Amino acid sequence: MKFVKELKRTEYSGNLRAQHVGQKVVLMGWVNTRRDHGSLVFIDLRDREGLVQVVLDPNKSDTASAKDFRSEYVVAIEGVVRARPDGMKNSKLATGEVEVEATRCEILNTAATVPFQIDDENVNEMLRLKYRYLDLRSPRLQHNLILRHRVARLVREFLSGNGFLEVETPILFKSTPEGARDYLVPSRVNPGNFYALPQSPQILKQLLMVSGYDRYFQIARCFRDEDLRADRQPEFSQIDMEMSFIDVEDILDLNERMLRHIWKEIKGIDVPKLQRMTYFEAMNRYGSDKPDTRFAMEIVDLSEVAQGSGFKVFDDALSRGGIVRGLNIPSGGTFSRGQFDKLTDLAKKNGAKGLVWMKQDADGTINSPASKFVSQEKLKAMFTQLGCTAADCALVVADDFDPACSALSALRLHMGRELKLIDTSKYNFLWVVDFPLLEYSPDDKRWVSRHHPFTSPTDEFFEDMINNNEKAYPKMLAKAYDLVCNGYEMGGGSIRIYRNEIQQAIFRLLGMSEEDIQAKFGFFVDALKYGTPPHGGIAWGMDRLVMLLAQTDAIREVIAFPKTAKATDLMSDAPSPVHRDQLVEVGVRLSAQAEKALEENNK
Repeated sequence: MKFVKELKRTEYSGNLRAQHVGQKVVLMGWVNTRRDHGSLVFIDLRDREGLVQVVLDPNKSDTASAKDFRSEYVVAIEGVVRARPDGMKNSKLATGEVEVEATRCEILNTAATVPFQIDDENVNEMLRLKYRYLDLRSPRLQHNLILRHRVARLVREFLSGNGFLEVETPILFKSTPEGARDYLVPSRVNPGNFYALPQSPQILKQLLMVSGYDRYFQIARCFRDEDLRADRQPEFSQIDMEMSFIDVEDILDLNERMLRHIWKEIKGIDVPKLQRMTYFEAMNRYGSDKPDTRFAMEIVDLSEVAQGSGFKVFDDALSRGGIVRGLNIPSGGTFSRGQFDKLTDLAKKNGAKGLVWMKQDADGTINSPASKFVSQEKLKAMFTQLGCTAADCALVVADDFDPACSALSALRLHMGRELKLIDTSKYNFLWVVDFPLLEYSPDDKRWVSRHHPFTSPTDEFFEDMINNNEKAYPKMLAKAYDLVCNGYEMGGGSIRIYRNEIQQAIFRLLGMSEEDIQAKFGFFVDALKYGTPPHGGIAWGMDRLVMLLAQTDAIREVIAFPKTAKATDLMSDAPSPVHRDQLVEVGVRLSAQAEKALEENNK
């Protein structure tokens, strides 16, 4: 490696442009492709910034090793940048106007035959995850991770410039109920006791407000043992912040300014003032508290026109306080029975008991599975109420509020994608505000926090909370807010409870005894006694934010070493068994069920 010891890299391959013509450069990277023309060898040299074409003469002693170059070999090149001849420029490459004429080269390391081509985006994802270190060489992932770095830098610069202090909080902490299962870590030093990996720094950032650090942030690692999906991982990063002596407007204003700063710097887009929508408006119009507003197709209430239909499905839903609502699907009049069956399955998968469809036949008759039970007059009134024409079809759900909204939201998004109604080049942002503070759990037969138990009710409900006024619980609103973009919750937060008596009342409402409160939150409620300022905050999903900026719908595409949908790391084969001596050391014994599963996995 004499060459490398003599010379250091002067440029990244992907950064070379016309202004570098005539300059002598030293490049180091990977052979992306090699083309042997006999008297000359052409390679595309790749590094994290991109590709550049290099021309080598294998008949010269200083570039003779070019004849041994192979895909993914690590090489060093010394040469001169020159302009490509007219007609030979490559408009697909950022470096396409130039190439490097090599004067010296060296193989720094060889490479085995790779299991897939690095720049092939059609490779099976499981294979790419198994060889993630190779997949990370791809231009796609290198672009995404560089983007992630830029976003993190912009966030740190913006918040630091607005008086925030970056403070790290512990990874090993106390298990406190926050909605998802904790990942538990046994303590060797304190046998029988466990740490929990934080679901969020929620309590700790509130304690920092008690401690007088009135503007805190960190890009925090968080851990939740929950079922996964395309935009969720068991470990993730969030841009976490908390502020004292503020209210809702202060937080919304600051975060809008940070949003505009990020989108201007990364995308060159001037984001206008964000729309605001209440939780109930979002649910009524879109069936979701994170609506995708890039396309119309809003939900229409049919409850009034459906009254007295004689159709048991509609009548039963309305009699128990449910809803009948529907969607107008443009150009859906041509849908087949098979297509409607698939849409019915989608509605059921998302919580509804079924789906009623309607379309108009050539003679003006409304064709529907409900036509046996509902008069044509009533069906036509519903069809008209939805704004349907002869070319359209209607999808109607009759159910309780939550499952009906869930099903209609899923149907709306599915049809928006299928009919290509969504402008994927757009970013539609909004704040969703005025969430319910509580929701009733039929399974537990008690009220639970909709957000988390540290969220403040709006001021007019303080006395009701302190006095345990159960009649007010269904009406209580939270000082909570979500930042939504294109159907994703990009961030969420709230003003926190800072008065001890209200926090205690919330814990009691949630069914916690004094012993439970002390065992789980004793240190926290004690801290609230010592002069806690009004405070609140928000957490942005860092991974989801970068996913939106990268215009991908898979969160794994913006994380260096992600897990699969089963929370496994195919590259390192984690989670994996540990030696029994390690379990004994921390006082852990496997259950019979775990032992059996372990034996099955090891076969």
